[in-house]
Amino acid sequence: MAEQVFVVVGAGLAGARAAQALREEGFAGRVVLVGDDPERPYERPPLSKGYLLGDQERASVYVHDEQWYEANAVELRLDCAVTALDRAAHRVELAGGGHLDYTKLLLATGSSPRRLPVPGDDLPGVHYLRRLDQADRLREAMTPGASVVVVGAGWIGLEVAAAARARDCAVTVVEPSPAPLHAPLGPELGGFFADLHRRHGVGFRFGTHVTGLRGDGRVSAAVLADGTVLPADVVVVGVGVRPNTALAERAGLAVEDGVAVDASLRTGDPDVFAAGDVAAPFSPHYGRRVRVEHWANAQEGGQVAARSMLGRGVTYDELPYFFSDQYDLGMEFTGWFPPGGYDRVVTRGDVDGLAFHAFWLAGDQVVAGLHVNLWDDGLDGVRHLIRERRPVDPDRLADPTVPLAALVG
Repeated sequence: MAEQVFVVVGAGLAGARAAQALREEGFAGRVVLVGDDPERPYERPPLSKGYLLGDQERASVYVHDEQWYEANAVELRLDCAVTALDRAAHRVELAGGGHLDYTKLLLATGSSPRRLPVPGDDLPGVHYLRRLDQADRLREAMTPGASVVVVGAGWIGLEVAAAARARDCAVTVVEPSPAPLHAPLGPELGGFFADLHRRHGVGFRFGTHVTGLRGDGRVSAAVLADGTVLPADVVVVGVGVRPNTALAERAGLAVEDGVAVDASLRTGDPDVFAAGDVAAPFSPHYGRRVRVEHWANAQEGGQVAARSMLGRGVTYDELPYFFSDQYDLGMEFTGWFPPGGYDRVVTRGDVDGLAFHAFWLAGDQVVAGLHVNLWDDGLDGVRHLIRERRPVDPDRLADPTVPLAALVG
């Protein structure tokens, strides 16, 4: 019998965890992990947090140490792009020639930053933050006194703004929405984060957008739609990402804002799976496809995909989860709602003192929640409320003397 070959396309966190899980589950065939990044698999959250701040050493961002791959017989092919997927032949073509035949294939190709389509977007000093080498360049550029313009007030934009202020840069964030994090959190918590950053000296320009970047050989200014010209030694673009679905699309796989997979992370082809940012899995909890771009999705999804490739009959039904660190604020968020998918936000605890929970309610059910700096309480009770889907009394929910567990039952 021919040796089984499991190929993982995408050497990020999801791909690395899949390779690890295959070995932990006893798979004895070949495991080939292919990535177009020259670096071995690393975690991305530190790139806008501790590593960008200079608090984390470079070695700490890698998923495994360098010897792990050889010790576990995982063939690591870096700086190697996959250009085509031939499902009929069970083969992937590699850039520069060559191919890999596979028994099972995992697509963990991740996502790429959306570009800023304005004049001057290619000037030196314009940064995107997705890869380790980009974090290196940005960290070097954020020198004390530099004027930094951050385009986009999402999670990456706010974390970069916090890191830049910690390095004593002058920071202005430009965002078309009326508040930061308007899409994922809504205006209530968006306003809270705006106030947090203002207290640390960040300026905001809401309700406008960048129409051009200027500079003579290097960026020196950002021009806004309202005519404002902002000085800019450094421009950081954080306007979202796109899932890297081109390989799947060319191979005829279904794509719905990501590679469409079932609750076992299997595509319509029984030998092809997808996990991480690129995957749009069917969620049993939500009864629809939900694509998530955060760390936990790659961490857990890669492992579930590996077990599914081995025929273990697993289901991926994790609630979306995200964490962030900004200044003296640490937070965790879980749950999900579509745009306009909640009616009110209830808080409990000390919002001004940065120690509280927040809950998003649709009707009288909790659909999402976060905590700020409440590490002992965490998210266990929040997850329970979301999973149970039982009515809750908003007044009791807001009362910190009422245990979250007492609200369900």
